Amino acid sequence: MLTITQALVDQIVAHARNDHPDEACGVVAGPAGSDRPERFIPMLNAAMSPTFYEFDSGDLLKLYREMDDRDEEPVVIYHSHTATEAYPSRTDISYANEPGAHYVLVSTADTDGAGEFQFRSFRIVEGEVTEEEVQVVEAY
Repeated sequence: MLTITQALVDQIVAHARNDHPDEACGVVAGPAGSDRPERFIPMLNAAMSPTFYEFDSGDLLKLYREMDDRDEEPVVIYHSHTATEAYPSRTDISYANEPGAHYVLVSTADTDGAGEFQFRSFRIVEGEVTEEEVQVVEAY
């Protein structure tokens, strides 16, 4: 289960809406070993595409060095889908290389009539996708 604050959910959704119609992407870092997302880090979608996201390799290297210096790890890796439901695509699955991370997808398309966005979390390990419950809290 992903436990995340309402403030972080709001930041992720706002980033997805702001970058629409392109996909948004980013990371929420947390203390190593804690499984607690704390630090919101929006990233640039280097692909600048409505159907694909890609972290800039230089930005990603800088981020991992910074997280290492702060004894953090990527707790949440997020991106948005602009025209489809919030479910990992084959490409998303093939690029998922952090088995301990929660992969959050936000859809800015109302694909299910449930409202203006979907916010879902998945674990992706060795190509296997498992949806998990999301518990939104005011604070940890």
